[in-house]
Amino acid sequence: MHKINFLFSFLLLMACSGLALGQDTKAAGSPTIAQVMNRGVFSVEGEFVPAAEAMPEDKYSFAPASGEFNGVRTFAQEVKHVAAVNYLVGASILEEKPPVNLGSENGPDSVKTKADAVKFLKDSFAYVHKAISSINSTNLLTPIKSPFGEDKVTRLDLATLIVGHCFDHYGQMVEYLRMNGVVPPASR
Repeated sequence: MHKINFLFSFLLLMACSGLALGQDTKAAGSPTIAQVMNRGVFSVEGEFVPAAEAMPEDKYSFAPASGEFNGVRTFAQEVKHVAAVNYLVGASILEEKPPVNLGSENGPDSVKTKADAVKFLKDSFAYVHKAISSINSTNLLTPIKSPFGEDKVTRLDLATLIVGHCFDHYGQMVEYLRMNGVVPPASR
């Protein structure tokens, strides 16, 4: 189900991006490319952050252990991982080093509490918005270095990756919430 949601989100974002690119002139009130791309990030942020806030502090270390779940990330690690990737991708879009020490793609070890993880997550979304706000018709398709070792990607690639990546992990977090008797905020 979350693959269908990811595909739908990705296709919708691509369609919106195509519409934005197809505009030769900016009519009064027409959104910029950055505004269109930021809408997708605001959408996933509006689902992801409340889900991160909904899990009780004492369940932040929860990870299913039976069946095919052996070795998966804990809820806290899911939150930290998404935040760390947000920073990596945002830094690539801006062509700079991440503004915080990430430790790894699973986030810094210094982020230990729920409050720390939620702050790290919110700050990562603020940074992603800053990065996406720098995207325009001139640099949208300019090849840049990927944060994941590929030769070159575009800012459009990375901006759409953020939405898909966050929704992928959001689906996992929803399962973790429900396994702990918490109804995800988006389902309330």
